[in-house]
Amino acid sequence: MDLLRMASSSSQSVPGNRVEKDLNFHLPLYKAAIRDDWESARKIFDANPDAFKARISKISETVLHIAVGRSEAIRFVEKLVELMPTEALSLVSKFRETALHYTAKYGNVEAAKLLVGRDPELPHMRNDTNFLPLHLAALFGQKEMVVYLLTVTRENVEPNPFVGPPGSVLLSSIVHSGFYDVALDLVRRYPKLATTLTPGGNTALSILAGIPSAFPSGGSLNFWQKLIYSCIPVRLAKASHFRHARDVENLPNQPAKQMNLCWKSRVKKFRRDYFILVPPVKNIWDTKLMHRQTMELVKFLCMEILQVDNLKSSSIYKPAVILAATLGHYEVLDEVLNLFPGAIWCLDKDGHDLFQIAVMNRRETIFNILYDLDEHAHLVTQNTDIRNNNILHLAGKLAPPHRLNLVVGSALQMQRELQWYKEVESFVTPGYKKENSDGKMPSMVFTEEHKNLVVEGEQWLKDTAKSCTFTAALIATVVFAAAITVPGGSSTKTGLPIFEEKSPFVVFAISNAFSLCSAMVSVSMFLFILNSSYAEGDFLYSLPNKLIMGLLNLFLSLAFMMIAFSCAIYIVFGRGKVWILASITVLVCVPVSLFFSMQFPLLKDMIRSTYGPGIFGAKRENKFEKSGNRSVLYCTMQKVVLDETFLLREVESCSSC
Repeated sequence: MDLLRMASSSSQSVPGNRVEKDLNFHLPLYKAAIRDDWESARKIFDANPDAFKARISKISETVLHIAVGRSEAIRFVEKLVELMPTEALSLVSKFRETALHYTAKYGNVEAAKLLVGRDPELPHMRNDTNFLPLHLAALFGQKEMVVYLLTVTRENVEPNPFVGPPGSVLLSSIVHSGFYDVALDLVRRYPKLATTLTPGGNTALSILAGIPSAFPSGGSLNFWQKLIYSCIPVRLAKASHFRHARDVENLPNQPAKQMNLCWKSRVKKFRRDYFILVPPVKNIWDTKLMHRQTMELVKFLCMEILQVDNLKSSSIYKPAVILAATLGHYEVLDEVLNLFPGAIWCLDKDGHDLFQIAVMNRRETIFNILYDLDEHAHLVTQNTDIRNNNILHLAGKLAPPHRLNLVVGSALQMQRELQWYKEVESFVTPGYKKENSDGKMPSMVFTEEHKNLVVEGEQWLKDTAKSCTFTAALIATVVFAAAITVPGGSSTKTGLPIFEEKSPFVVFAISNAFSLCSAMVSVSMFLFILNSSYAEGDFLYSLPNKLIMGLLNLFLSLAFMMIAFSCAIYIVFGRGKVWILASITVLVCVPVSLFFSMQFPLLKDMIRSTYGPGIFGAKRENKFEKSGNRSVLYCTMQKVVLDETFLLREVESCSSC
C-alpha cells in the first residue's frame, strides 16, 4: 500500500513539475512581452515558431494576452499580430478569455482594432461567464472600448447580445459605469431592454436610481459651483455610438472617431472654445451634461415601461421608486409618478410607503411632495408597517448616521431631529398618536431613540459655552482695563483724558464701550447655557437661540475691541501718519477675519436652521398640475377617497409586485 501511495503521489506531481518547467522555459518570452522588447521576442519566434501558441503563465495565457495588457506596447502587438497565424488569435486562457477580452478590460482600443482587423469573429467569442468582450468593457468602465466594440459586434449571432438577458446585462453595466449617452442610444435602438430584467432581477431604471452622482439631487456643489452650473448652457447632441452590423461588417478597422462624429464635433468645439482654459468650469459643464443625459434616459425608460401591462410595469418601476425615495432622488419619482400615479402606494418589504421611507431616511426633498399633495396627506398617515408603526413612530426613530452627520454638532443634530418630528406630527391626526406593536407611543419612541443624542448635545453645548465664556470674559477684562487707563493718560488739573477732543479718541471710547457690553451679554448667554436643564424640547429653539446670541455678541466684542486697540495705537503713535493707520487696519483685520471664518459656518447653519424657512419650507413646483388642469395624480387620489375598494386594490397590486 505504501508503494502504491508513493507511486500515486509521484504520478500526480509530474504534471505540476512539467508546468513549472514549461513556465520557466517560456520566461524570456514573458519578460519580452511585458518589457516591449520585440527584438528578443522575434529571436524566440524564429527559433521556435510554436511559441506563438505557448502557454506562458499559470492561467494559460499566451504571449498575445500578456502584450495587449500594456497600451505602451502597441508596436509589439502590431508586429505580433502580423506574424501570428489567424487561429492563434482566438486562443483562450484558463477562463476562456481571448486576447480581445483582455483588451476590453484594459481599454487598449488600438490593440483591439488590430485583433478585429485580423479576425472579425473575435468580438463574438464568450468567456466562461458567457460574457463577450463588449460586456467586459462595460463592466470595467472602458467607454472608448465600449463605443468601438458596439460597431463591430453583430446582432445576428446566437444568442443576440443586444436582446434578452445578455442585452439587459450589457445595458445595466453601461449604466452602472456612468455611460448614460451610450445607454440612451442602446435603448433607443433596442427599446425592449428598458423592461427586461437582468438575471439578478434589476432593470436599468433601478440601477440608475441607485447612483447618487447621476442626478442633481445627489450633487455636492458649493454656492459658486451652483451659480456656474445654472448659467452654463448645455445642449444634447443626437449621438449614435454604433451603426448597423451590415454597415461595419466589411469595415472592422474603422477609427473610433468616425463613430462618434455626429456628437463629438459639436461637443468638442464647444468645450474647446469656452472651457478648455478653465478646468473647474469644464468639470461643472461635464457634470451638467451628465445630468441632462441621465434625465433623458430616465424619461425614455419610463415611456417604455408605460407600454407594458399594469402588473408587469409595477414590478419594473417599484424597485426604482423605493430606491429613489431612500436616496432622495426626487427626479426619478417625478417621472415615475407622472406616468404611474399608483406608484405612490408602493410598499417596501417591511410595509413602508414612499413617504415613510422618506421620513426614515430624512429625505426632505421627497417629503416635500406632501406639501404638493397636502389635501391628501391624511391618507398617507393612515398606513402602518408590519410592526404597527405609523409615520410618526418612524419620525421618532434616530436618523441614519450618514444623514445625521450632515449637520455639524450634536446639538444641531438634535434640533434637526426635533424639526422632523414636529413637522410630521402636524400631519398626523390625534387619533393616530397611538401605540405600536411594542406598546410605545411615538413620543416614547423619540425619547428612547434620542437619549444618547441628548447627552452628546448637552456635552457639546457645555464644551462650546465654556470655551466661549473664557474668551468673552478675557475680552471684558481687557476692555474694562482700557476704559480706566485711557490712551495718553489724563490731565493732572482736570482729570479728563488728554485726547478727549480728538476724533480717534471718540471712536476708541465708543468701540470700547460696545466691546464691553457685547462681551458681558455673551458671557450671560453662555452662562445660561451652562445652567440649562437640557430638556429634550430645549434643543428646538431655546438653546440654539442662546448660542446664536452668545456667538454673535462674542464676535462683535472681538471686532470692537480690535477697533478700540487700533484707535489707541493711532492716538499714541500715529500723530497724523496715514501709513500707520493703514498698517494697523490690515493687522487688526487678521484676527477678526480668522475668528469669523472659523465660527461663521457654525453660526450660519444655526441661524438658517433656527430662523430660516426650514428644511420643509421650500415647496417645489408641482409637476403633476400644469397648464391649469387637474393632474392625473390628483384625479386618481380623488377616486381613491371616493372608492375604498379601488384603494385596497391599488395597494395590493403594488405590494405584490
